[in-house]
Amino acid sequence: MLDADFFRRWMAATAASVDREAERLTALDSPIGDADHGSNLQRGFTAVRATLEKDAADTPGAILVLAGRQLISTVGGASGPLYGTLLRRTGKALGDAPEVTEEQLAEALRAGVEGVMTLGGAAPGDKTMVDALVPAVDALRDGFAAARTAAEQGAEATTPLQARKGRASYLGERSIGHQDPGATSSALLIAGLAEAAEA
Repeated sequence: MLDADFFRRWMAATAASVDREAERLTALDSPIGDADHGSNLQRGFTAVRATLEKDAADTPGAILVLAGRQLISTVGGASGPLYGTLLRRTGKALGDAPEVTEEQLAEALRAGVEGVMTLGGAAPGDKTMVDALVPAVDALRDGFAAARTAAEQGAEATTPLQARKGRASYLGERSIGHQDPGATSSALLIAGLAEAAEA
């Protein structure tokens, strides 16, 4: 069973990896976006970490809803609402249970990803964060490590795609050949999940 401590570890692990990878995320964003993806997410997850250290949220759902709310209020651009929706939707789907199973988390995360797809209008193959998240959720039935691998492969597979949604879509064919920064940061989120499970 996954308790509140597990979800706190997940958010802390993600914040640490976003810190480490912020420059790479921004470098990926430079040719096809606003060159601020790394710094925006770093600011957001730093705020999430600080909030969770102070707040006594004591259920998995409450932790994710709080983290999502924090991202919406501190991250600029499209990333804040998209990541915020992902975590808040997932948290709401988990409800008030003090512990959840891996299967319940997988179902809740699928609801979160559906929220992202509705908000952004993106589908798999559009060269967005969805390209990492959908395969990760599908792979969760085989465990957290499988989800991490699927997310990383999904992010890498965005490189040859032409962007059909988001800022990169304005570039048309010039978006081909660049790995999507949103898919890359989504893979970090899923890697944080696997890291929390290993701790």
